[in-house]
Amino acid sequence: MKTIRTPVLEIAYLESGPADGPAVILLHGWPSDVHDYDGVAPPLAAAGYRVLVPWLRGFGETRFLSATTPRSGQQAALGADVRDFMDALSIPKAILVGYDWGGRAACVVSALWPERVTGLVSITGYGIQDIAASGKPASAEQEHRYWYQWYFHTERGRAGLTMNRAELTRLLWRLWSPNWAFDDATLQATVASFDNSDFVDVTIQSYRHRYGNAPGDPAYDAIESALAALPPISVPTIVLHGEEDGVGAPASSIPRDRLFTGGMTRHLTPRAGHFLSRENPNDVVAAVVQLTTVA
Repeated sequence: MKTIRTPVLEIAYLESGPADGPAVILLHGWPSDVHDYDGVAPPLAAAGYRVLVPWLRGFGETRFLSATTPRSGQQAALGADVRDFMDALSIPKAILVGYDWGGRAACVVSALWPERVTGLVSITGYGIQDIAASGKPASAEQEHRYWYQWYFHTERGRAGLTMNRAELTRLLWRLWSPNWAFDDATLQATVASFDNSDFVDVTIQSYRHRYGNAPGDPAYDAIESALAALPPISVPTIVLHGEEDGVGAPASSIPRDRLFTGGMTRHLTPRAGHFLSRENPNDVVAAVVQLTTVA
């Protein structure tokens, strides 16, 4: 594990592969951590890529530099963190890979700072949130999939997350990736990243902010304003989606040309769920290699 300081965070990250190789940044989801890419990073490093896997804000050994910084998990903050991480490491451009929270961060950077992105692997598609339309109900089935988000809007949910992190994670992993036969050691290795003192606050703010029910950090107001327009992603993109994803159904990533103007291909993975990079790491590796060829 290494660390690097940005204006806001001390970001902990893993690095492998040659220092002069093309940079690939692998961004994890919630509730998860850098172990999302245990099967992805080694083959990419062996193929000559410089592979960087950071813990997001609120996870692992990543820490806020100031006690007064709002513990925000909003999309603008996650995207800015990735940009700042690249700046701190003097990485001019990289292939970004992510899903869930990490996919959202990767989409934010790709949309707002495309000159920094060689290509994007976005697992489950366009991840930028339409907060202005968040009050419009989805289908009953999709609302059911989001039960945990409504839970986190209550103080009972905050207390539940504080007390039952491992139990909630085990449940969500089973619901979201029903064909993934993970063991307890795998679960515990990741749950250790939730011991971060900011994990609960960042999580709760993230799920409340996306529905307009928590204020954002004013430092990111300009970025949120830009994201409100749902900016298109103009970099070459490969979308991966597990057919058994228990959070977002495959139909949610059907191409929308207005949102992907740099060329987008989409691949569905049979039997895979939400944690596709753990279940089918070779699909992620192949997507990175394909983007390198395109670039």
